[in-house]
Amino acid sequence: MKITRLILIMAVVNLAIMPATGQKSKLAGAEDSLSYALGVANYKYYAGDSININTKLFSKGMTDASKDKAIMNDTAASAFIVTYMQRREKARLMAEYGQQIEAARSWLAENASKEGVITTSSGLQYKVLQAGTGQTPGPEDIVRVHYTGKTIDGSKFDSSYDRGEPAQFRVSAVIRGWNEGLQLMKEGSKVMLYIPYDLAYGERGAGNVIKPFETLIFEVELLEVTKEE
Repeated sequence: MKITRLILIMAVVNLAIMPATGQKSKLAGAEDSLSYALGVANYKYYAGDSININTKLFSKGMTDASKDKAIMNDTAASAFIVTYMQRREKARLMAEYGQQIEAARSWLAENASKEGVITTSSGLQYKVLQAGTGQTPGPEDIVRVHYTGKTIDGSKFDSSYDRGEPAQFRVSAVIRGWNEGLQLMKEGSKVMLYIPYDLAYGERGAGNVIKPFETLIFEVELLEVTKEE
Protein backbone atom coordinates (compact mmCIF):
# COMPACT_ATOMS: atom_id res chain seq x y z
CA MET A 1 0.00 0.00 0.00
CA LYS A 2 1.24 3.46 -0.82
CA ILE A 3 1.60 5.63 2.25
CA THR A 4 2.37 9.25 2.71
CA ARG A 5 5.51 8.67 4.77
CA LEU A 6 7.17 7.23 1.68
CA ILE A 7 6.72 10.55 -0.06
CA LEU A 8 8.97 12.28 2.45
CA ILE A 9 11.70 9.72 1.82
CA MET A 10 11.39 10.17 -1.92
CA ALA A 11 11.52 13.92 -1.52
CA VAL A 12 14.79 13.71 0.39
CA VAL A 13 16.23 11.41 -2.29
CA ASN A 14 15.17 13.83 -5.02
CA LEU A 15 16.72 16.69 -3.11
CA ALA A 16 19.96 14.79 -2.75
CA ILE A 17 20.27 14.27 -6.52
CA MET A 18 19.20 17.77 -7.57
CA PRO A 19 22.76 19.00 -8.19
CA ALA A 20 23.26 16.13 -10.66
CA THR A 21 20.52 17.38 -12.97
CA GLY A 22 22.68 20.10 -14.37
CA GLN A 23 19.97 22.71 -13.90
CA LYS A 24 20.94 25.97 -12.27
CA SER A 25 18.95 26.41 -9.05
CA LYS A 26 17.09 29.69 -8.51
CA LEU A 27 16.01 28.72 -5.02
CA ALA A 28 17.14 30.91 -2.16
CA GLY A 29 18.37 28.24 0.25
CA ALA A 30 18.08 24.74 1.62
CA GLU A 31 14.57 25.20 3.05
CA ASP A 32 13.25 26.62 -0.22
CA SER A 33 14.93 23.76 -2.06
CA LEU A 34 13.32 21.23 0.30
CA SER A 35 9.88 22.82 -0.16
CA TYR A 36 10.28 22.68 -3.93
CA ALA A 37 11.60 19.12 -3.83
CA LEU A 38 8.62 17.98 -1.77
CA GLY A 39 6.27 19.38 -4.41
CA VAL A 40 8.17 17.73 -7.25
CA ALA A 41 8.45 14.38 -5.45
CA ASN A 42 4.78 14.25 -4.47
CA TYR A 43 3.58 15.14 -7.94
CA LYS A 44 5.92 12.73 -9.72
CA TYR A 45 5.10 9.95 -7.27
CA TYR A 46 1.35 10.09 -7.75
CA ALA A 47 1.41 11.05 -11.44
CA GLY A 48 3.75 8.12 -12.02
CA ASP A 49 1.08 5.90 -10.50
CA SER A 50 -1.47 7.19 -13.04
CA ILE A 51 -3.29 9.38 -10.52
CA ASN A 52 -4.53 12.68 -11.92
CA ILE A 53 -3.39 15.49 -9.65
CA ASN A 54 -5.21 18.83 -9.69
CA THR A 55 -2.20 21.04 -9.04
CA LYS A 56 -4.33 24.03 -7.96
CA LEU A 57 -6.08 21.98 -5.27
CA PHE A 58 -2.81 20.29 -4.37
CA SER A 59 -1.28 23.71 -3.72
CA LYS A 60 -4.45 24.95 -2.01
CA GLY A 61 -4.38 22.00 0.37
CA MET A 62 -0.87 22.89 1.51
CA THR A 63 -1.71 26.58 1.74
CA ASP A 64 -4.86 25.95 3.77
CA ALA A 65 -2.99 23.58 6.06
CA SER A 66 -0.26 26.18 6.63
CA LYS A 67 -2.95 28.66 7.72
CA ASP A 68 -4.78 26.06 9.82
CA LYS A 69 -7.83 26.47 7.56
CA ALA A 70 -7.86 23.06 5.86
CA ILE A 71 -11.29 21.45 5.43
CA MET A 72 -9.70 18.07 6.37
CA ASN A 73 -7.61 17.51 9.46
CA ASP A 74 -4.49 15.31 9.34
CA THR A 75 -6.36 12.17 10.37
CA ALA A 76 -9.15 12.63 7.84
CA ALA A 77 -6.70 13.41 5.04
CA SER A 78 -4.57 10.34 5.75
CA ALA A 79 -7.66 8.13 6.05
CA PHE A 80 -8.99 9.41 2.73
CA ILE A 81 -5.70 8.66 0.97
CA VAL A 82 -5.54 5.13 2.38
CA THR A 83 -9.19 4.40 1.52
CA TYR A 84 -8.80 5.81 -1.98
CA MET A 85 -5.72 3.67 -2.63
CA GLN A 86 -7.41 0.54 -1.28
CA ARG A 87 -10.49 1.05 -3.46
CA ARG A 88 -8.34 1.79 -6.48
CA GLU A 89 -6.28 -1.35 -5.96
CA LYS A 90 -9.40 -3.48 -5.46
CA ALA A 91 -10.91 -2.10 -8.67
CA ARG A 92 -7.69 -2.93 -10.53
CA LEU A 93 -7.68 -6.48 -9.17
CA MET A 94 -11.37 -7.01 -9.95
CA ALA A 95 -10.73 -5.95 -13.55
CA GLU A 96 -7.71 -8.26 -13.78
CA TYR A 97 -9.51 -11.25 -12.25
CA GLY A 98 -12.98 -10.46 -13.61
CA GLN A 99 -13.20 -13.65 -15.64
CA GLN A 100 -12.28 -15.79 -12.64
CA ILE A 101 -14.79 -13.95 -10.41
CA GLU A 102 -17.60 -14.52 -12.90
CA ALA A 103 -16.69 -18.19 -13.31
CA ALA A 104 -16.82 -18.66 -9.54
CA ARG A 105 -20.21 -16.94 -9.30
CA SER A 106 -21.61 -19.21 -11.98
CA TRP A 107 -20.15 -22.26 -10.25
CA LEU A 108 -21.67 -21.29 -6.89
CA ALA A 109 -25.06 -20.59 -8.48
CA GLU A 110 -25.08 -24.05 -10.06
CA ASN A 111 -23.79 -25.69 -6.89
CA ALA A 112 -26.54 -24.05 -4.80
CA SER A 113 -29.16 -25.97 -6.74
CA LYS A 114 -27.63 -29.37 -6.02
CA GLU A 115 -29.30 -31.78 -3.63
CA GLY A 116 -28.34 -31.27 0.02
CA VAL A 117 -26.51 -27.97 -0.50
CA ILE A 118 -27.64 -25.18 1.83
CA THR A 119 -26.78 -21.50 1.32
CA THR A 120 -26.63 -19.21 4.36
CA SER A 121 -27.38 -15.49 4.44
CA SER A 122 -23.66 -14.69 4.14
CA GLY A 123 -23.32 -16.67 0.90
CA LEU A 124 -21.57 -19.66 2.48
CA GLN A 125 -22.71 -22.98 1.06
CA TYR A 126 -22.45 -26.29 2.90
CA LYS A 127 -23.55 -29.90 2.60
CA VAL A 128 -23.73 -32.37 5.49
CA LEU A 129 -21.98 -35.64 4.63
CA GLN A 130 -22.19 -37.14 8.08
CA ALA A 131 -24.23 -35.88 11.03
CA GLY A 132 -22.56 -35.58 14.42
CA THR A 133 -24.02 -35.83 17.91
CA GLY A 134 -21.44 -34.03 20.04
CA GLN A 135 -20.86 -30.42 21.01
CA THR A 136 -21.16 -27.44 18.67
CA PRO A 137 -18.23 -25.01 18.95
CA GLY A 138 -18.52 -21.31 19.70
CA PRO A 139 -16.20 -18.63 18.30
CA GLU A 140 -13.72 -18.82 21.19
CA ASP A 141 -13.62 -22.60 21.45
CA ILE A 142 -10.70 -24.76 20.31
CA VAL A 143 -11.42 -27.37 17.65
CA ARG A 144 -9.51 -30.34 16.31
CA VAL A 145 -10.32 -31.13 12.69
CA HIS A 146 -9.29 -33.10 9.65
CA TYR A 147 -9.81 -31.38 6.31
CA THR A 148 -8.93 -31.21 2.62
CA GLY A 149 -8.97 -27.92 0.70
CA LYS A 150 -9.45 -27.57 -3.06
CA THR A 151 -10.23 -24.86 -5.60
CA ILE A 152 -13.31 -25.14 -7.79
CA ASP A 153 -11.21 -26.61 -10.62
CA GLY A 154 -10.37 -29.53 -8.32
CA SER A 155 -6.78 -28.53 -7.47
CA LYS A 156 -5.88 -29.59 -3.93
CA PHE A 157 -3.88 -26.99 -1.99
CA ASP A 158 -3.92 -28.35 1.57
CA SER A 159 -4.84 -31.48 3.52
CA SER A 160 -4.40 -32.47 7.15
CA TYR A 161 -5.03 -36.08 6.03
CA ASP A 162 -1.91 -35.92 3.85
CA ARG A 163 0.10 -34.64 6.81
CA GLY A 164 -1.23 -37.47 8.96
CA GLU A 165 -2.20 -35.15 11.80
CA PRO A 166 -5.41 -33.18 12.58
CA ALA A 167 -5.25 -29.40 12.79
CA GLN A 168 -6.11 -27.60 16.00
CA PHE A 169 -7.04 -23.93 16.33
CA ARG A 170 -9.48 -21.42 17.80
CA VAL A 171 -12.65 -20.99 15.74
CA SER A 172 -12.31 -17.19 15.65
CA ALA A 173 -8.76 -17.45 14.26
CA VAL A 174 -9.73 -18.75 10.81
CA ILE A 175 -11.30 -17.28 7.68
CA ARG A 176 -14.94 -16.22 7.89
CA GLY A 177 -16.25 -19.18 5.91
CA TRP A 178 -14.60 -21.62 8.29
CA ASN A 179 -15.67 -19.60 11.32
CA GLU A 180 -19.31 -19.75 10.27
CA GLY A 181 -19.18 -23.32 8.97
CA LEU A 182 -17.64 -24.79 12.11
CA GLN A 183 -20.41 -23.28 14.22
CA LEU A 184 -22.94 -25.18 12.10
CA MET A 185 -21.30 -28.50 12.97
CA LYS A 186 -21.30 -30.94 15.88
CA GLU A 187 -18.49 -33.22 17.01
CA GLY A 188 -18.38 -36.27 14.80
CA SER A 189 -19.87 -34.51 11.77
CA LYS A 190 -18.36 -34.15 8.32
CA VAL A 191 -19.42 -31.41 5.90
CA MET A 192 -18.47 -29.85 2.60
CA LEU A 193 -17.92 -26.09 2.80
CA TYR A 194 -18.14 -24.05 -0.39
CA ILE A 195 -16.63 -20.67 0.45
CA PRO A 196 -16.92 -17.56 -1.80
CA TYR A 197 -13.81 -15.40 -2.03
CA ASP A 198 -15.22 -12.68 0.26
CA LEU A 199 -15.55 -15.27 3.04
CA ALA A 200 -12.11 -16.70 2.28
CA TYR A 201 -8.95 -14.75 1.39
CA GLY A 202 -10.65 -11.98 -0.58
CA GLU A 203 -8.87 -9.94 -3.20
CA ARG A 204 -5.44 -10.66 -1.70
CA GLY A 205 -5.39 -14.43 -1.95
CA ALA A 206 -2.89 -16.38 0.15
CA GLY A 207 0.67 -16.34 -1.11
CA ASN A 208 1.33 -18.30 -4.29
CA VAL A 209 -1.11 -21.06 -3.34
CA ILE A 210 -4.52 -19.36 -3.39
CA LYS A 211 -5.11 -16.73 -6.06
CA PRO A 212 -6.94 -13.44 -5.43
CA PHE A 213 -10.75 -13.86 -5.54
CA GLU A 214 -10.45 -17.64 -5.25
CA THR A 215 -13.55 -19.64 -4.25
CA LEU A 216 -12.58 -22.57 -2.05
CA ILE A 217 -13.99 -26.02 -1.27
CA PHE A 218 -13.26 -27.82 2.00
CA GLU A 219 -14.21 -31.22 3.27
CA VAL A 220 -14.16 -30.80 7.06
CA GLU A 221 -14.42 -33.43 9.78
CA LEU A 222 -14.96 -32.04 13.29
CA LEU A 223 -13.19 -34.42 15.66
CA GLU A 224 -13.24 -32.59 18.97
CA VAL A 225 -14.39 -29.37 20.61
CA THR A 226 -12.68 -27.93 23.68
CA LYS A 227 -15.05 -25.49 25.31
CA GLU A 228 -13.60 -22.26 26.70
CA GLU A 229 -14.80 -21.49 30.21
